[in-house]
Amino acid sequence: MIPTQTNNTSEIKSTPRRIIIGIQFLFVAFGATVLVPLLIDIDPSVALFTAGVGTLIFHIITKGKVPVFLGSSFAFIAPIVAATKLYGYPGTLGGLIAVGIVYGIVSAIVKLWGLKVIEKIFPSIVVGPVIMIIGLSLASVGVDMAKNNWLIAMSVLITAIVIVVYAKGILKLIPIFIGIVVGYIISIFAGLVDFSSVNEAAWFALPKFTTPEFNWAAIVYMIPVAVAPIIEHIGDMYAIGGVAEKEFVKEPGLHRTLLGDGIATAFAGFLGGPPNTTYSEVTGAVALTKITDPRVLRIAAVTAIIFSLVGKISAVLKTIPAAVLGGIMLLLFGMIASIGIKTLIDAKTDFSKTRNQVIVSIILTIGIGGAQMSYGNFSLAGIGLASIVGVILNLILPSKSSPIKGSHVED
Repeated sequence: MIPTQTNNTSEIKSTPRRIIIGIQFLFVAFGATVLVPLLIDIDPSVALFTAGVGTLIFHIITKGKVPVFLGSSFAFIAPIVAATKLYGYPGTLGGLIAVGIVYGIVSAIVKLWGLKVIEKIFPSIVVGPVIMIIGLSLASVGVDMAKNNWLIAMSVLITAIVIVVYAKGILKLIPIFIGIVVGYIISIFAGLVDFSSVNEAAWFALPKFTTPEFNWAAIVYMIPVAVAPIIEHIGDMYAIGGVAEKEFVKEPGLHRTLLGDGIATAFAGFLGGPPNTTYSEVTGAVALTKITDPRVLRIAAVTAIIFSLVGKISAVLKTIPAAVLGGIMLLLFGMIASIGIKTLIDAKTDFSKTRNQVIVSIILTIGIGGAQMSYGNFSLAGIGLASIVGVILNLILPSKSSPIKGSHVED
């Protein structure tokens, strides 16, 4: 049984109201949760199912104290796409399970030696440019999808920008969802949506799970990608703790929240789903509504599981035209890159130091250029290779950069 936090000042006593708000929180994360599987070409119902179960796993491990919803991580899109081309999707899933194990190892390190060890290995001078690569490496994919119909793509992009810049309240937190809805409606009127698959789909259907395969090359390829989401997680725990006025990094402890993320990610990998991560959008919704009752987020998780079993929902999501997704990607991946820049700015990185210029330059060149190192059947490339090189350069070059304070790669 999942323990319930009873001393929460924002606890909602009305069960019907709690359910309504829980469903609302799911829709805050819904657009991003289903966008990731659509971009990596897997069944979106799998992502909904693994996000829901993963969130419940997280709550069990963290004693039901942290108001968090876990969903598909954008940080893994580029490496998943690249690894799938090299090793196939089942092989990639083996790598994602290994990423979950890395979370567990980092959890143990934090438990034994504290956060300073992580800050030394993954400072802002490394994490910032790695986050930039995550966004920039997918820029061409967004453009290729958008050019299927620039009119629709631009309508989606403009809608999302307007929501991000001008909307207030809960609407400001769901630009992806609203942008997709607007683009989808325009596509329907333009005759670009074929509903035949929706009509044929069953109301009840199990998600199309995929069995993972374990390939050492794929595992080594994926493991370094865990760097950015781990740093994001740390930042999110401080952020959500500030909103709830509780030190979640101490109780239940950062080691427990990292372990919860890791086990949820490994679970998703075993079923064919994308990795899970804490959602900054949901953290923002918690901050906006001042509702920090963890039970609300568990209701969102159960709702995600129920949605994943409705075949019609998955069928509708698969009819979304490529141009609609491309329009969202034009904004999304650019924003991810800008978050990398913000990470460097927030840490007050001194670019008058040659060593900092060298580290950032090498990481960006290797990551964006798609450099690859191969030995037999083993290869390391792109974001993973850039991350490892960045960590090594930061450790061996003289002087130190400022420790990272936390960052947010959108989930």
